[in-house]
Amino acid sequence: MASVKQRPDGVWRARYRDETGREHSAHRDTKREAQAWLDERTAELVTGTHLAPSKARVTVGEWAETWLAGYERHRASTVRQARVHVRVIVEDLGGRPLRDVRPSEVRSWVVALAARGYADSYVYALHRRLSQLFADAQHDGLVAKNPCSRRTSPAAPKQRAYVATTEQVWALHDALPEYFRPVVLLGAFAGLRVAEIAALRVSDVDFMRGIITPAIQYPGDELKTETSKTAIPIPADLALMLNANPVQWGSDTIVVGAFGRPVAPYTIETAFKSARVTVEGLPEGFRIHDLRHYFASLLIAAGLDIKTVQTRLRHASAKTTLDTYGHMWPDRDESSRAAVDDVLRARKNPPQRDAETGSI
Repeated sequence: MASVKQRPDGVWRARYRDETGREHSAHRDTKREAQAWLDERTAELVTGTHLAPSKARVTVGEWAETWLAGYERHRASTVRQARVHVRVIVEDLGGRPLRDVRPSEVRSWVVALAARGYADSYVYALHRRLSQLFADAQHDGLVAKNPCSRRTSPAAPKQRAYVATTEQVWALHDALPEYFRPVVLLGAFAGLRVAEIAALRVSDVDFMRGIITPAIQYPGDELKTETSKTAIPIPADLALMLNANPVQWGSDTIVVGAFGRPVAPYTIETAFKSARVTVEGLPEGFRIHDLRHYFASLLIAAGLDIKTVQTRLRHASAKTTLDTYGHMWPDRDESSRAAVDDVLRARKNPPQRDAETGSI
């Protein structure tokens, strides 16, 4: 039931019942305004995009606060990153009602972010976070549609990884204090990430069989995926080099600080930056994580196939490996050119049959 009636004080009241039977109403100064409001709500009921007026008033900032409270179930580092993203979103869009944000506004926001000098990868990450907020708001019945899509998204960043030379890798290794040298070994020859390097325990390494089995990351959290726990085979010489700290310090971790105690990734990264500036040719932004690129290039140059490289890098999918390292596989242009050329030559110069036997 829907109606528009004038109250004794002259104000026009429009009211209706939604699909659940709940009544909603609004007051307008004129009958035309009241009827227009009622027509909009009726159209929403027909098209399935109706939202209760109380929900329609929820702002981006209010929803972001609620969303973050539910997001706390994730690991601390993941929540911290989400909070940083949400802070930017709320500063720009926090006062806007959720239901009023349009795709055109999202596109303009993305352009504005880039104009501020944010890196392409960061703008992409912010758009993904906004889309995540709206997707969950849609699931919660706060919006009828997510205004974020591929049409509003900036292009996904495609950065070709810098691959250090073998000489640069060893120069980094030698520039670090002895107790930090396993950082380079684990990054460049096992592909571990810095949080995994800091937390790698002696018990995670089978020195006799030559196997590293990552299990946790700093400060003791479990790895995010089962794929990240994939065992990594290493040669005996590398196992021997990794055992140096435990032998000297009796430590529980492979990487230790100056006094033989476990250290945080920040401490490791600080020492790594100091070593990096002493190595000729390394870019300013070269990170411990970039040692994984060297590890990947080492495997590809050795002729390993995509699935094996994926497994060693512990990527969730071969697509990730190809997107990052596809350009490193050997160039097959000449091979494909030669294959086509063989067919063309065979047509131009067909084999001759023996006149007597008929054989080629």
